[in-house]
Amino acid sequence: KNPSMWQKVKMLITEDDVKKAYSRAVSVMRRLNVCAARLMHKYRAHAATSIAGFGLLGHAMALARCQKNEVSFVIHNLPVIAKMAAVAKSKSQMFPLSQGLVSELSGGLLICLPREQAAAFCKEIEAIEGTQAWIIGIVEKGERMARIIDKPRVIEVPFKDKEGELW
Repeated sequence: KNPSMWQKVKMLITEDDVKKAYSRAVSVMRRLNVCAARLMHKYRAHAATSIAGFGLLGHAMALARCQKNEVSFVIHNLPVIAKMAAVAKSKSQMFPLSQGLVSELSGGLLICLPREQAAAFCKEIEAIEGTQAWIIGIVEKGERMARIIDKPRVIEVPFKDKEGELW
């Protein structure tokens, strides 16, 4: 623990909230991607990568650079672990969440699907695994870059640790 930082953060969230957010992050990271891999074949995914230390934007940029066609990714939605948006807002320099530069985003995979298949993929993976997936942006003709719009929609993802309890 960094006592100085904790003094500022505890005004926003409780120690229990921090533990739940940590548990949520660990849960996402340890989840096997077997189901997602099968569904990527079924729904004709074009590309995929896991989201880790480079954050959503860093991995999206790397994925865009590897595409055969000249495309760019435009990100409109940021799924984040519940209550981390408030922490990020208070620590914008140290915790650049809305810029997509931290790994606290609550998605394990970034998958490029045909537009007409994306919603069905999200619905099926939730039905099978009980975890949500989100459509976070679009692919457009471009120069193999990725960007997050100026005011992305932040989706706070709760951690369900007891039946019927989301946070």
